[in-house]
Amino acid sequence: MTQYDEISTISGENEHVDKMVIGAHNALKYILSLKKEDSLLVITDESKKNIGKAFEASARKLGAKTQSYVLPEESRPLSEIPEDLNPLIGSSQVFVNAFSSNAKETPFRIKLVKLQQSIGARVGHAPGITEDMMAEGPMTADYEEIVGNAWHLMEAFKSASKVHITTLEGTDITLDIKDREFETDVSIRPGCIGNLPAGEIWCAPKENGAQGMILVNGPIGDIGDVREPLKIRVVNGKIESMESEDAALLSKIRELTSLDDMASIVGEFGIGLNPKARLTGNLLEDEKAGGTAHIAFGYNENMPGGTNNSKTHRDFLFHRPTLEVEYKDGNRKVIVKDGSVVL
Repeated sequence: MTQYDEISTISGENEHVDKMVIGAHNALKYILSLKKEDSLLVITDESKKNIGKAFEASARKLGAKTQSYVLPEESRPLSEIPEDLNPLIGSSQVFVNAFSSNAKETPFRIKLVKLQQSIGARVGHAPGITEDMMAEGPMTADYEEIVGNAWHLMEAFKSASKVHITTLEGTDITLDIKDREFETDVSIRPGCIGNLPAGEIWCAPKENGAQGMILVNGPIGDIGDVREPLKIRVVNGKIESMESEDAALLSKIRELTSLDDMASIVGEFGIGLNPKARLTGNLLEDEKAGGTAHIAFGYNENMPGGTNNSKTHRDFLFHRPTLEVEYKDGNRKVIVKDGSVVL
């Protein structure tokens, strides 16, 4: 019996709905390890309510108690957790945050996941998830296979000191990752968060240890695809300057990376591994795609060793990276070449 056959008896209004329920089951069983004794809270909004219903249907099939909460549209963009949501959080062990993505709501999202993690919950975080991702895209991947690939690559980073990242388009940056453990979202443990759809590994680089330039030619978190490349120069972990032919984009990114003192400090390095993830312009999916990597600035206290306490977190994606790892013993090894794992 395959992972999909187990819920083939769930009927929906049409084939599309059934496929979304299968995608939800894939995440709940294999990524969030939902059990009958668990209580699942699905936090959604009007635009994503069908996705929320798919998670509820799958959770009921798995025998878990489930409830949902719809974010109040009249209060959007939210900056704080709604008062009537707080009591529901304390009684749940597993969460799915499936609502629309808004750059101005990043502080709210960080507060939400920090609270969820603080009670030891397993959190599937999916701002901006789409029905197509659920039914046809990365949510339908074989996550058991991705788990093996993720652990294989994470093993290659053991005892790493630095990683030098280059692309043919112009990215050339070195990150200090000494003693910064990698994590993966394809197996979310208690007290941890991972994106849905899943399919990446990441770490929190040393906050003052990044040097070089990132040429962003993929999507930016909550912004989408860039019309013109964005160059970000980083010195001692902090954004020193930015350049782009798109003046509106440049103005927006400057605003978002200056929300507080730590918003312009490096916060994450991630690598995509999901073979079903496509390049759509939606970072939630694109950052999981094989052949991509991303660097984020801002909050990382929820990652091993992270000390960036910014109220925001912004991802910047680039394509076909080459990764050369320098180990503590001085040896060097290329583990990804032009986007392909070469181990």
